[in-house]
Amino acid sequence: MRLALAQLNPLVGDLAGNGARILAACHQVAAQGASLVVTPELSLWGYPPRDLLLRPSLITQQGVVLQQLADALAEELPQLAVLVGIAEPNGAAALPNLFNAVALVQAGRWRVVARKRLLPTYDVFDEQRYFCAASEPSLLELEQGGRRWRLGLTICEDLWVEEELQGHRLAGADPVAELLPHHVDLLLNLSASPFGQAKVALRQSLAHRAATRLSCPVVYVNQVGGNDELVFDGASFVMNPRGGPDAGRAVVCQLACGREQVLTWDAAPCAAPSTPHPDALLLTPVPEPLEQLFRILVLGVADYARKCGFHAALLGLSGGIDSALVAVIAAAALGGERVQGLLMPSPWSSEGSLRDAQALAARLGLTTQIAPIAPLMAGFDAALTPVLAGPPAGLAAENLQSRIRGTLLMAVANQQGQLLLSTGNKSELAVGYCTLYGDMNGGLAVIGDLYKTTVFALCAWLDSPAAGPCRRALGLPADGELVGQAIREKPPSAELQPDQRDSDSLPDYAVLDPILRRYIEHLQSPEALIADGTPAELAHRVMALLRRAEFKRRQAPPLLKIGSRSFGSGWRMPIAAANLEGRLRS
Repeated sequence: MRLALAQLNPLVGDLAGNGARILAACHQVAAQGASLVVTPELSLWGYPPRDLLLRPSLITQQGVVLQQLADALAEELPQLAVLVGIAEPNGAAALPNLFNAVALVQAGRWRVVARKRLLPTYDVFDEQRYFCAASEPSLLELEQGGRRWRLGLTICEDLWVEEELQGHRLAGADPVAELLPHHVDLLLNLSASPFGQAKVALRQSLAHRAATRLSCPVVYVNQVGGNDELVFDGASFVMNPRGGPDAGRAVVCQLACGREQVLTWDAAPCAAPSTPHPDALLLTPVPEPLEQLFRILVLGVADYARKCGFHAALLGLSGGIDSALVAVIAAAALGGERVQGLLMPSPWSSEGSLRDAQALAARLGLTTQIAPIAPLMAGFDAALTPVLAGPPAGLAAENLQSRIRGTLLMAVANQQGQLLLSTGNKSELAVGYCTLYGDMNGGLAVIGDLYKTTVFALCAWLDSPAAGPCRRALGLPADGELVGQAIREKPPSAELQPDQRDSDSLPDYAVLDPILRRYIEHLQSPEALIADGTPAELAHRVMALLRRAEFKRRQAPPLLKIGSRSFGSGWRMPIAAANLEGRLRS
């Protein structure tokens, strides 16, 4: 049986458009003799559809689109069947009243053939708000190639049942184990799994464990593309159970990371080896971690802009490393000619910073404008002096500079119809080293889930020869520096007062970031940090800064999720809450 893995990039809620994408993928593989096309989880909706699932009109439209797809296949590609991810009404009067399901579309008809068993509610997922869990395993029998095939069907989380590999798993059934008595020839997993560092290897390990348990290949088809804060990396694959203990070596078909791709693969009975289609490029290399991270950020910006209807972007260029990295990402995502940098020097901005920002823009092909803020600072001082019995001073004066810049950026973006990109990083967002209605302004926080030390590492890689092929592929200059040594080696500074450095207010990022990682990503307590050698005063100071900044994070623009815990929809901390760190000190 010749299968096609359709790694698609849907637009959430565009049922008709997503149906057309699925039909186009079917046409693409029909000439290659494919008999079954497998698409990702909820492929007709795009993942995650969130509260669009609560709209009855869209559920009705789904049935119309499915029938249109079935009719088109019957007329144009009668030999082809396709598995489509849908939201199936279950007839319940109360919510949740849907199944996360899979429909088989074939010969002018469609029918539900699988329902999801394990519904995640951790991190960014909230599936129990909309869906009921199915209670039975899903099995599909098809006549293909002169024999009857028994296909086990699972949906995303249904494969995540190996606590030893994952570190945790949802309570409930083991959908893989429940397929053992059915002796399936293939296990299919329709997935919408967002990008995470080292997640490609984890998915393959889970699939390899399932392939070994069931003694059959596993076909894993993942969504690709950016939808709001989530970026789906694709990296779909076929796992052969005969590859030995190394999951990587057992991969017989590997799709690209970070772009749409449709690929065919020949399945054979379990008694014979499974083979790839000879005309297909089957093992697309998975990029190294820093390249993978950069490509995902580029994809996230490109899709966020495109799907929200923006054709150009704006950012503030300070000459610092954060805005430099965002500029490089934006240029790769949209093209340098569609990215504008606004330079807003103050009396405290160094000549070097202005020069570095202009040189960066020239390397990337960005247009720039300069709007000095000294006159505006003087105007605010004059307006506020009678109110405050003197001009703004200290932190209020620093924040005022940031808010002047934020207002200028919003005005320019508003006037010119651009997407304003915020340039703050995760370290700053964690401890509140950012200004509401100032540098936090924007429609998307591009690097809001990258710690400062990761920003430095990614910029160093971008300026290294190793990044040349990636830069060339994304339309960036392949040779020479992009970020620039002067920017990379400059001590971090907001330049809101003379000779200011971030280290005046914060621990060095090489010290701060490991503390934040352990507390945020790994949920370690201050006591555990102290026991492992973090000075008690430093641990409590960082915890207090993080807690006090919660109200800022609640008002931040959406950020591209990269890590296991980001300051987005998966971060659900209260603003008004007990000072637990203060109690620990007492």
